[in-house]
Amino acid sequence: MSDKTTGVLVQHQAALAEGRFLIQKCDGCGQHIYFPREICPHCGSDAVQFVSPSGQGTVYAVTTVRRKPADGGDYNVSLIDLDEGPRLMSRVDNVKPDDVKIGQRVTARVVVADDKGVVVFDAVGGAA
Repeated sequence: MSDKTTGVLVQHQAALAEGRFLIQKCDGCGQHIYFPREICPHCGSDAVQFVSPSGQGTVYAVTTVRRKPADGGDYNVSLIDLDEGPRLMSRVDNVKPDDVKIGQRVTARVVVADDKGVVVFDAVGGAA
């Protein structure tokens, strides 16, 4: 097991801060894993390593959160199925919140602000 200065979460956050999106792959069962963990949730192996995903995925579910324009306006919360298998919660940034559709293809990118990175997605070809 890793300690608090070298653990998988620290490594993951450091990569995001550098603008790199990484997921894990288990050497034991071959499954991809996200959010990073010390042990594979599929087979229990501790032989997991960080890999760069394709960044491609599909919107599995989406909702629009309504806010007043003065509070930043509406935004979407989306569940994205990566082509490698894992599902993660994020947002689709390059289209209006109401234009994000289930089944829409998306591509990941990392937005870095204040030395912290977050994974967001862009709709492939714009709005569906």
